[in-house]
Amino acid sequence: MTGSKSAVSEISPLPRAATAPRRKVFVRDLELSAFIGVYDSEQGAPQPVTINLEIDVMEPSDPIGDRLEDVVCYNKLTQGIKAIIDEGHIKLVETLAERVADLALSHTMVETVTVRVEKPNAIPEAAAAGVEILRTKN
Repeated sequence: MTGSKSAVSEISPLPRAATAPRRKVFVRDLELSAFIGVYDSEQGAPQPVTINLEIDVMEPSDPIGDRLEDVVCYNKLTQGIKAIIDEGHIKLVETLAERVADLALSHTMVETVTVRVEKPNAIPEAAAAGVEILRTKN
């Protein structure tokens, strides 16, 4: 019995962050115009980009409180993405994706984010080209 007691006492419950209920917040196919690209043909003229986000969010203690301050607001995220694009020319879709991920991760409830940035006109023979990244809060 003594051996099993010590084994049990070494087991500790998971912290709330690991056991808390989670939800996904997403923005799908956000179509914006951006000054983006490294090639001469991409300089000085905006081109379309499509952005997709999927965000893992830790739910608040009262997940049905019906209060905007208790959620990750996809409208605020969208406005933040527009502000990033409005800052000026970005060379790489990877850079844009990282900035969008940083924006999402700055919210206290966000645990992980997947960001996909696509350029539909990048390769004539393809529907789109781009990058997808997954970032987790440390």
